[in-house]
Amino acid sequence: MSKDRTTDFTLPKLDDLFSSQSERENGKMPDIKDISLSLLDEFPNHPFKVRDDEDMLKLIESVSERGVLVPAIVRPKADGRYELLSGHRRKRASEFVGKNNMRCIVSDIDDDAATIIMVDSNIQREHILPSEKAFAYKMKLDAMNHQGLRTDLTFPELEQS
Repeated sequence: MSKDRTTDFTLPKLDDLFSSQSERENGKMPDIKDISLSLLDEFPNHPFKVRDDEDMLKLIESVSERGVLVPAIVRPKADGRYELLSGHRRKRASEFVGKNNMRCIVSDIDDDAATIIMVDSNIQREHILPSEKAFAYKMKLDAMNHQGLRTDLTFPELEQS
């Protein structure tokens, strides 16, 4: 006498154990949308220059033929515009070929996380000047040093001047 036993041995993900269903459905995934190029602002003090060189000509040709294949990364600003974290060269190529919009991943993150994403997404490029690389790593180090600082341990009344 044999019984057909089907047992599900799959385990839930850690995130599923410690989040509500509404958080899983609504809150965690960034938006991906087409955004007008006129609404995309440069990252402040962006250390990587967009050059009109041979690599840019190749990117322009690719965007002209196939469009932007990898979405840019942006974060929303208070005035309804967006700050471009990654995708400055793709934006330039899109403008050159006359595109009006670019596909973007919209992520609402703080200044330090934005700086780290900006540096990490650009540092792997082939042709970077040593000065650009040094400035970018300095920006990333400063951002990482800001993260994790505790401000709840000091009280203004107890600080000595």
